[in-house]
Amino acid sequence: MDTSLNTTPKITVILPVYNCELYIQTAVESILNQTFSDFELLIIDDASTDATVAILKNIPDPRIQLIQKPKNSGYTNSLNYGLKIAKGEYIARMDSDDISHPERFAQQLTYLDTHPEVVVCGTVYKIVGNDKSISLPLDHEDIKIELLWGNCICHPSTMIRKNVLDQYAIQYDSTTEPAEDYHMWIQLLNFGKLKNLPEVFLEYRVYGNQVSRKRADEQKKSDIAAKFKMLQYLNIAWGSVEREFLERQFGKTESITFNDLEVFKQIQHKLAKANQAMAFFETQMFSQYLIDLEADVLRKCFLKQKRYSPSLYLEYLYTKFKWKAQLTKKQELKLFLKSLVFWKTRRNKYK
Repeated sequence: MDTSLNTTPKITVILPVYNCELYIQTAVESILNQTFSDFELLIIDDASTDATVAILKNIPDPRIQLIQKPKNSGYTNSLNYGLKIAKGEYIARMDSDDISHPERFAQQLTYLDTHPEVVVCGTVYKIVGNDKSISLPLDHEDIKIELLWGNCICHPSTMIRKNVLDQYAIQYDSTTEPAEDYHMWIQLLNFGKLKNLPEVFLEYRVYGNQVSRKRADEQKKSDIAAKFKMLQYLNIAWGSVEREFLERQFGKTESITFNDLEVFKQIQHKLAKANQAMAFFETQMFSQYLIDLEADVLRKCFLKQKRYSPSLYLEYLYTKFKWKAQLTKKQELKLFLKSLVFWKTRRNKYK
């Protein structure tokens, strides 16, 4: 296929960059080497201070449009600017340090062209330097359930139907960064189906350096907000005590106590009743979600304590017989033995 720039390309690739001189050449070349070549590549530089721009200017390909922002205004701002000027029928996402396999665009395009009900198509991926693929839910109903637990669509692997974004004025929400993609997938459930292809078409780079505490806190808050947004599809009015419990549960806190269990059972009942009425989630899958949610709550309540005593085991027995909620046999035995010997969890004095 002719690689000269098409004024109305099939695909617009949006690639935000910032100080990524180590990996940007490899990332861009992985896009330029796609077997499907009818695309424009919008590279939006967020005022880099390293050699990123110089490297990009030395890559001769008419499909590249390098846009240099005069000042640093953030990742989400770059994404939304790309959406605004994109000419393609589909938006393909890519990040500056990842690697797309040559058949990625061809395979996603074929799927989207033959499945008009699908608005987002991601792919399974693997970590750079590791041959093991990362398992993801593939089909729409499975993805919906998994979104209750967390983001299960790899953002830089996605291709999105642009006319849906345009028709409903959808863009990335900067207030939800760094989980802006998670929130967008949830919003797009209103307008079509989500899909992950089962083949690995992206290699995702993971860094050893730790995320800052501030960024981690922002991520946690945004993830909690996304899970509440998922539950809005069930049209449930939460009481203040229920909401506080869910915030702790969604935030993956271990601080669940026996006194929380009655609140949880109320929430569990509300969820089951609401989905029965709304039929938003597939019935059996949602029932399993509620079972798994209960198992997680019980584990936190009875197996993640700092101190154990016979009274804790008695509280478990009360829970088991009143609400028919129980640990696995192995977990139950573990709780019994720890409670019997008044087990105290040891703390690392260096933490």
